Amino acid sequence: MESHAAPLTLSASRGTSALGRGAWRVLRRNPTLIGGAALLVAMIALALGAEHFATHDPLELSPIDRLRAPAAENWFGTDMFGRDIFSRTIHGGRVSLQIGIVVALVSAAIGLGIGLVSGYNRVVDGIVMRIMDGMMAIPAILLAIALMAVMSASVRNVIVALTIPEIPRVVRLVRAQVLSLREQIYVEAARALGAGFFRVVFRHILPNTLAPLIVQATYICASAVIFEAYLSFLGAGTPPEIPSWGNIMAEGRTYVQIAFWIILFPGLFLATTVLAINLVGDGLRDNLDPRVARRL
Repeated sequence: MESHAAPLTLSASRGTSALGRGAWRVLRRNPTLIGGAALLVAMIALALGAEHFATHDPLELSPIDRLRAPAAENWFGTDMFGRDIFSRTIHGGRVSLQIGIVVALVSAAIGLGIGLVSGYNRVVDGIVMRIMDGMMAIPAILLAIALMAVMSASVRNVIVALTIPEIPRVVRLVRAQVLSLREQIYVEAARALGAGFFRVVFRHILPNTLAPLIVQATYICASAVIFEAYLSFLGAGTPPEIPSWGNIMAEGRTYVQIAFWIILFPGLFLATTVLAINLVGDGLRDNLDPRVARRL
């Protein structure tokens, strides 16, 4: 029995060491991606488990406890109505992340469809790109504010207002990829063999546009998170009763000299989330771009 146990133990130790070396190799080659993903997972976990992590009801008013500094009872202090800033901050993460992810997915999907058709069809391209150029002539945040001015304040309308300015950027990215891909030999060979529009696009062109599109979607998500905070801070975003990071900071700006923590902690969470998403985007770019990946 002992003669068999020794080889098994040696084999298990070798397997563990090989696994450790593999994990270290992945971490060494992708420190940006791993670090960003770890930060982002932590923020998402806090947002999804806000009911379990929150120490107070984020909407509960307690005027007797107003403007209290951070302490054991209120980790991030309280605001002008006695509401717990920690509970409001982690609940606000749910709103911001929801808006960022939905805006990224919707704008990427719509932009992908328009960009594929525009890049492949020269007639459609001339019309579509003039519209996209006109939309891109207006700064994204100004267009979002203008759209919110004609719509009521709600999370859904914020998503719409932030998605529309991002679509032209996705369209231009996908169109540029399609313009270069449609001249490749394998695409011309597929057309020569009688492949139709849908087969050429979905079989040969679409898969090669997904890598840069995924990277662009991460940057859109980060932009949407911070733009939502801009809109809410200016009073043109989510309704005031919703504890989003922008709303919390907007309410605390009047008291910043005597209760700076009202703005400090939501601002730190906002900056950390945007940083994590951008780190994930940089890591994905380094791994999905073959020219960069070969240098790593």
